[in-house]
Amino acid sequence: MLGRDAKEAQLKQRGHVFWFYGLSGSGKSTLANALERKLAEQGYVTKILDGDNIRSRLNSDLGFSDEDRLENIRRISEVARLFLDAGVVVLASFITPKRALRSAAREIVGAGDLTPVYVEASYETCAERDVKGLYAKAASGGVKNFTGKDSSFEAPESSDPDWTITTDHQSEEESLKQLFEKVLPLIKQH
Repeated sequence: MLGRDAKEAQLKQRGHVFWFYGLSGSGKSTLANALERKLAEQGYVTKILDGDNIRSRLNSDLGFSDEDRLENIRRISEVARLFLDAGVVVLASFITPKRALRSAAREIVGAGDLTPVYVEASYETCAERDVKGLYAKAASGGVKNFTGKDSSFEAPESSDPDWTITTDHQSEEESLKQLFEKVLPLIKQH
């Protein structure tokens, strides 16, 4: 089999996994999609792994218990690693509420190949956006173990290597510009 180096040389890029995490409605998928478009314009080959499409297919057998969340992240991390081995830039977008889950992903993918990106927005901002109607459902008791309400979310600690993109008070364009400038040096071939 051709190794990762050969694949990266063929694609003229370095594979890397950018793991977007944060509350539902914080802007993870929006930023991942915008970044994918911007990278595609520059000729980069990417793959988005998103909570909605993974949960509806590959992980449709999993719920939201702690054990199921861990298995969800384990499977996603293994898939991300397969794309990474093919030299692809992976944009993973998952709530990933616990540090232990993010650590498990980093362990499977490899610490040097995964950059956690905390998409920060307050619970109130996310509830105002409520793109999928989940906050309204959670408020009426229709969603069990809702992250940020019934189930806790652990923000990164100051010692974590995570990037933080705060979407509360900046536009999508500003967030994308900030992100793009940080991503490019990691995926450009030397």
